[in-house]
Amino acid sequence: MAIDSIGEHNETAPRGRAEVALIGCNHLTAPVELRERVAFTPEQALQAAKELCQSGTIEEALVVSTCNRSELYGVAEESDGSLPDALVSYFSEFHKLSPRELNGRIYQHAGRQAVRHLFRVASGLDSMMLGEAEILGQVRDAYNRALGNGSTGPVLNRLFQGALEVGKRVRTETEIGARPMSVAVAGVKLAERIFGDLKGRCALIVGAGGVAEQVVEHLRMRGIGELQLANRSYARAQELALRMGGTALEWSALKIALDQPDIVVTSVSGSDHVLTRTMFERSMSARSGRAICVIDLGVPRNVEPTVEGLYNVYLFNIDHLGEIVEQNKKAREAEAPRAEAIVDEHVSKFLAWQSSLEGAGLLEALRSRLEVERQSLFAAHFGDVSRASEADRERLEKLTQELIDRIVQLPASRLRRERKLHRPVEGLAALRELFGLADSDDKEKP
Repeated sequence: MAIDSIGEHNETAPRGRAEVALIGCNHLTAPVELRERVAFTPEQALQAAKELCQSGTIEEALVVSTCNRSELYGVAEESDGSLPDALVSYFSEFHKLSPRELNGRIYQHAGRQAVRHLFRVASGLDSMMLGEAEILGQVRDAYNRALGNGSTGPVLNRLFQGALEVGKRVRTETEIGARPMSVAVAGVKLAERIFGDLKGRCALIVGAGGVAEQVVEHLRMRGIGELQLANRSYARAQELALRMGGTALEWSALKIALDQPDIVVTSVSGSDHVLTRTMFERSMSARSGRAICVIDLGVPRNVEPTVEGLYNVYLFNIDHLGEIVEQNKKAREAEAPRAEAIVDEHVSKFLAWQSSLEGAGLLEALRSRLEVERQSLFAAHFGDVSRASEADRERLEKLTQELIDRIVQLPASRLRRERKLHRPVEGLAALRELFGLADSDDKEKP
């Protein structure tokens, strides 16, 4: 089931505590060499979320994987602090990495920090390109896939719906997304640094997805001369070539397609190198050494890294966009505080909703405990009720039930008021402990 608009997915909400946590690595913590090893394909993302939910300790799970980040989100019923470690353990096992390889590369967030991190991601505040436009759509796609796969539940549904709402508000109410910048635009700017004016130049685009389409659009805006497109699906390459005024190439033609272009931009999914050193060695001979600019926007990388050592081959990967990133950041950072304020507002809103669930669960547990004690009190003091009239028994039942209702009425009213104010209810865990409700499933008596 896809969520095309920002709205609530209606289902029964949990009536108690739930821990939200995430782990991951991004462009700030790990180089592209590691990021490409921990990237999830859409199929792998669904597999990982399903396996996490089958682990027995994780109730809900979702994977967000883009060219700049791979993150696992999880929800556990009990808030014992073990969820982040469980996610890290699964992450390393899934990608067959040792703890040493991940040391210092993985970040972990739980509770408020986990919520805030996701909301900042959806807002473009945690991106390589501050305010980038693509990330909101990528978060939406990851959520829709997980929702359709059945790995999300009430908590992650509410969390990701909130993230989409935050991202939309930040782009609508601030200038953080003004003069949109993306890795596609940055890649084109790199080509301009090599060749200057791109008018009349020849470009080969390998891939026909969203990033490739953006590259084509910006090359056309800069007056690129000849445009060639190659994709595993020839029909998709033809469709894009027809719209953009280019020429579609068969995938098998890549071996000789490098003889002509000045610029090659790749953005293809998959773990194997699409363009190899051997292919470039042959093409550079055919080109008589004429310079070629190769911009690899794939994660995992599409171009064999050793290509960089060839004469007159200027190879850039996604981590070479640093200077352009800084220029983009300076142009937009004045808007960041306004965006952060929107994020903080929605973090508090989500935590208030989560607290209201816990509060409702606490009151339900308290009412159940009081009912157990009421029944126990009746058994102890009125064991022989045969001598009591039916009217007396009904009166005692009504009085004691009314007493329980009065005890619960005031906190229930205050809980509704806190929910309306979107403010977290403090100290619920302490109250559970105080009233002996922390282990209510064990039916412990005080």
